[in-house]
Parts: sequence; C-alpha cells; structure tokens
Amino acid sequence: MIRFEDVSVRYDGAPGPTVRGVDLTVEEGELMLLVGPSGVGKSTLLGAVNGLVPHFTGGTLHGRVTVAGRDTRSHKPRELADVVGSVGQDPLAHFVTDTVEDELAYAMESLGLAPGVMRRRVEETLDLLGLADLRDRPLATLSGGQQQRVAIGSVLTPHPAVLVLDEPTSALDPAAAEEVLAVLQRLVHDLGTTVLLAEHRLERVVQYADRVALLAAPGAALVTGPPAEVLAVSPVRPPVVALGGLAGWVPLPLTVRDARRRAAGLRERLAGVPVPPPGGVPLPAAPPKLSGDLPAPRLEGRRALLRGLLGPGRRPRHGSDTSTSTSTREPYALVSRLAVRRGRVEALREVSLSVAAGETVALMGRNGAGKSTLLGSLVGLVDPFSGTVRVGGLTPHRTRPQELIGHVGLVPQDPRDLLSADTVAAECAAADADASAAPGTCRALVARLLPGIDDPTHPRDLSEGQRLTLALSIVLTARPPLILLDEPTRGLDYAAKARLVEVLRNLVAEGHAVVLATHDVELAAELAHRVVILAEGETVADGPTADVVRSSPSFAPQVTKILAPQPWLTVSQVRTALNEPTVCAGPGPEAGSDDGTGGHPERAEPGRALGRDGGDPPPGGPGTTEDSEGAGAARNTERADRASGEETAAAGAAGARPVPGRAGVGPGAGRQDGAPPVCRPDRPGTGPGPDEDGRAPAPEEADGACSGRGGDVVASSTGDEGAAPAAEEER
Repeated sequence: MIRFEDVSVRYDGAPGPTVRGVDLTVEEGELMLLVGPSGVGKSTLLGAVNGLVPHFTGGTLHGRVTVAGRDTRSHKPRELADVVGSVGQDPLAHFVTDTVEDELAYAMESLGLAPGVMRRRVEETLDLLGLADLRDRPLATLSGGQQQRVAIGSVLTPHPAVLVLDEPTSALDPAAAEEVLAVLQRLVHDLGTTVLLAEHRLERVVQYADRVALLAAPGAALVTGPPAEVLAVSPVRPPVVALGGLAGWVPLPLTVRDARRRAAGLRERLAGVPVPPPGGVPLPAAPPKLSGDLPAPRLEGRRALLRGLLGPGRRPRHGSDTSTSTSTREPYALVSRLAVRRGRVEALREVSLSVAAGETVALMGRNGAGKSTLLGSLVGLVDPFSGTVRVGGLTPHRTRPQELIGHVGLVPQDPRDLLSADTVAAECAAADADASAAPGTCRALVARLLPGIDDPTHPRDLSEGQRLTLALSIVLTARPPLILLDEPTRGLDYAAKARLVEVLRNLVAEGHAVVLATHDVELAAELAHRVVILAEGETVADGPTADVVRSSPSFAPQVTKILAPQPWLTVSQVRTALNEPTVCAGPGPEAGSDDGTGGHPERAEPGRALGRDGGDPPPGGPGTTEDSEGAGAARNTERADRASGEETAAAGAAGARPVPGRAGVGPGAGRQDGAPPVCRPDRPGTGPGPDEDGRAPAPEEADGACSGRGGDVVASSTGDEGAAPAAEEER
C-alpha cells in the first residue's frame, strides 16, 4: 500500500539529507509504528506519503514513494486526498472551518460525497471519539486535546485507505488516547486501513503495532522488524521495556500484562527495600530560599512583555497591584476558591491550590478539565469570576506585566507564542538580554535539552519537540521563582524528557516552584511531589504523587501497574534500589538516564541489523541505489558494515555544556558531563561518541543531483499551490 524505494530528502541549506536511503513497504491493513529520537526525520517520512514533501515543503526528494500505486512525484497532495488522510503535530494548522461538526464534514464535502453519507459518518465519528457534546462548539474554544481529537476525526470521516498520523496522542489524556488508538485498531482489523504512525509516548501505542520502523539517528538506515526485537536495540523505549531490560527478561515485554506475569521475582528482590522519594528530591521541611543572584529582568521592550505574559498584543492593565513585596510567605502561589467562566462554560469551579517554594505540582485530568485555565490564572492571562489568586505577594491579573515577569514564567501549549525572531540564535540572544543573563545562557540550555538544533535554523522549520525545547529554554533562562509548564513534553523523546527532568530538579532544589499541566503520567511520576487531578473544572484529588497515581488506573505509570501492590513509580527508582549500573545494549539505556531509556540516544545505532521490510538483512553488495558520484556505493558499503556488526554510527549532538554562571542547570541526565556510559562487555552495539564539536560523523554524501528512475522531485519553498511557509520539519 505504501512503498519507499531508496528515498532520501534534503532541504536547501541543510548540511546533509534529513533522511537517507529509506526502503520500506507498509502492507495493506498494517499498523506501522515509526520511532526514533526527536529531530531524526520522522515527520519528513510521513510528509512524503501524502506528497507534502517536497511539493509543499520544498527541498529535494531522491528515490520514489508510491501510495496505492500512485507516485507522489507526479501526484500532488490534492490528487492523493481521496486515498491518504493525514494529521500533523499541530491540529490548529489542520482546521479550515469554525465548528466541530463543520470540520468533520469538510473533507467529505471536498470529495463530493452524498449528504446522507456525510451525515451518517459525522455522527459515527462524534460517537467514536467522544465529541458528541462538542459538536456545536467553536474550534477556538476547545482545549488542545479536544482539538487533536477533532483533527483526527476530520480525516476518519472520508474513510481513507491510508492514515498518516504524527503524534496523534501527544495532547490527549490517557483515557482519550486509549479511545483513539482503539478506533485505529478497529479500522486496521475490520476495514483493512493502512496506518503509518509516529509517536514518542511508546507506552501508549507499541502494543497496537504490527511492526516498528526505527530511525535511530539523522540520516541513519531505517531498521524494521517486530516491536520487541526493534525496541531491544532502540534508543527510545517505553518504561515497560526499560524495566524488562533491567530485570533481564527475554524476550522483552511490550505490555503491562506481559510484564506482570513475569514480575514475581523482581517483586521479591524489591520487598522491604526503601523507595526513593518522588520528584528526585524530597520536599524540604523548610522551604529553601532562592539564590540572591537571580538576574533582574528588564522591564522595557516588547519581547519582555511577550515573554512575561505569553499573550501577543496583550496590554498592561491599569490600576495594578501596588505591592512590590518579594514575600517569603508560604505558599509562594496561592489560589483560593477560584471560579472562571468562558461564556456559558464554567472552566473552573471553586478551585483552591497552594504551591510552596521548592515544590513541583503536576496538574492532571481529562482534556478540557481546566488545567490550562488554572495556569493562565497564575500568570494573569485569565480574570477570575470569583475567588483570589496570589503569586509572590501579587495579584496576577491586576499587576503590570513588567512587574509580574520577575515572579512567574509560563511555557504554553503552543510554543510559537514565545517565538518571534528569524533564527534560533536570535531567539536565544533576545532571551539572554530580556533576562539580563550572561550571553550564551539560553543557547547552552537548548544544546543541553535537545542537542542538534542549529543556530541559523528558523523556529518555524523546527519540529514540534524542537520548538518546545527552544521555548522552554527561553523561559528557564530568566529563572523565575514560579515556573509554569503546559504539556512540556509534547514532541520530546524519552532522553530529552530525562534531560528536562534533571534541569527542573536542579531548579526546584534551589527553591524554585514548578507547576506543570500534563497528560504524561510517566513525567508526573518522575518529577512531581504532588499531583492535583481536575475534572469538569473541580479539584477531585490533591495529594502526594505516590498516593494519588497509585490509586488511579488512568494515571498510574507503567512501573506502578507492573509492581503493584508495592509502591514503585519509575524505572529509575527500581534501578537505584537494585544498585544496578545502566548498561548499553546498542543505543539502549545509558548511564545517568532518569527513565531508563537512555541519556544519549543519538550516540549509537543498533548493534545488530534487523530485517528490512519483513526480516531480510540489508544488502551488502552493490545495490540499486540511484545516487550519483559514488554515494550509492558508499551507502551500500555502510549497510554491509552495519549488517556484519562492524560499524555503529554515532549521531546527534552530545556533550552539552554547562550554563555559564548558572548553578543547578549544568550537566545532568544522560551523563551530560561527558563521562562514558557503563557498558557490559558482552553487550554488542556500543559505538563511538560524537566528535569534538558535538556532531556525529555522517556518511559522505555525493554532490549533485541523483538520477532516479523517474527523476528527482525538486520543489522550492513556495511549493506548487501558492506561497507556502517553510516546512515545520526535523532538520
């Protein structure tokens, strides 16, 4: 149904191809899961299926992609719309109408389906995705997760033969994610729909996949095979697989059910062992004081206002609170009986919350429960209908923005609200200036959280995870006493999340308070001291992380489900209790990783070559690649070396640098201090690290154009259908 033949994609100005020499076949009625670290080219591969790459994004496509027999080089996206339905990482970019019901019907109207068919399919989709109560709601009033469900529903209604989904569950709560994945499974099993899906939260989706395709590093060869075999050598792996590797289970389990059946021995080893505190550090009895050398934020300039309030065009309020106290009263943030209304909708009802200095609080709950509204009230973006909000002695919605930014910073769901410069370097320089931080502070944070983001890159050309990393770094550069994060792990792989966790832990240890709204139960278990669950705008649970998540089937992490009734939450807790060093099995877990998934996934490729498209080893001799000037032969030689286990590619940037003059945000997760991972000598697949400038050695690429069977497709950034923005893609 989908066939890639020696496909490489290179964008103008890029130092090398984003993806190289991909050969892949996805059969009819198969669910293929595409995995790999952030920024390796997964979205590029997905975009090549529906023709957006390169017709819309620009760049050069070498090789051939066919879908249901149609060559994407000669068929533009509109000519594939009846076969392929696709949903990208940003649902807002997908919408063309104003209401939920109109959006679900739009694609069918474009295809000319009969009104009766359209009505029936809209009703079916509303029921399948739990959207019936939202049918008349304006899309702009929905939460991020609700918008994502509508975007998925809009491509389901035409009943396409192929579905291409880029992180379809990233903004969904656990229950909604299960519903969406169950719908996809029904389409695959009952209707023979072909699904190609990229996802970072593998704990949600891996059990549904027929096969897994792994891109271990930028430009690396694609590795395909059964899920258990591929994840055994993958740099990204869910907690259930990481726990299985720690316990030595062979084959590795993919589901909680499989792991529980084999966990009796592990439970015996852990019986009576003290459980390390959640959040990495215990909540102090006396709140720590913030260091006295925090930079005073600049109070002038549009960018300072933008970064402080995260609302483009927002104007300072008159009659602001005259209090300038930097009160050390506890709690640092206090919400009392807060009610917020949005038209007829009660977004929050009598919500109370306190956040102490040196504490991390996770807000959880269904999509639309009021989490983002509560964060907005803490930064002054939301006016209370009743109740009070105090942050650092100030009332946020009555305080001048220039004054408030010294007390609180928010990273919103859409990181583009914080980005206005033309390059990554310019964004970081502006962040340093706004925070009066040492030059290079923001850039060092970006390099540490997600290596491999180049300075000249335009923020809109970054992947969703890379944009989020840049926005996080901008806010963390100012080091506000209260840090608010709204879905901070969308688009981040496990290793990037581990590095983020380490940075936040260090800030919390210094006395900063962190409140994060998240559907990522693994992140909450790893980082939060407390969990607050909201439902229909009301607080239904507020307590220590272990107590709240262990009592909730929806919000319990995988380790808790596997080792229940014992009180374990994370793989890192189990590793600490067993006093086990992290081992490297190919690009697997690396020393210093907090989630057992590896601190530097980019450093190695699989130590053994799995079959390509069904299990056959990759060819080792002269192949049928179409690159000119020897590039094809070089790639075939590389594949032969990899197949024989003689070469392991090291890709991605490592060796992140400490932030100048900033205690607590230096080397952290994933052995960022440059120390080598602890590897067992009997484990193959460990390879050389990056070179001195932090970049991985990459295979030589031939100059000039390739001569494919039907010719290469070269498209400018303006595309063929009018002006088009540059690709929101991995570089």
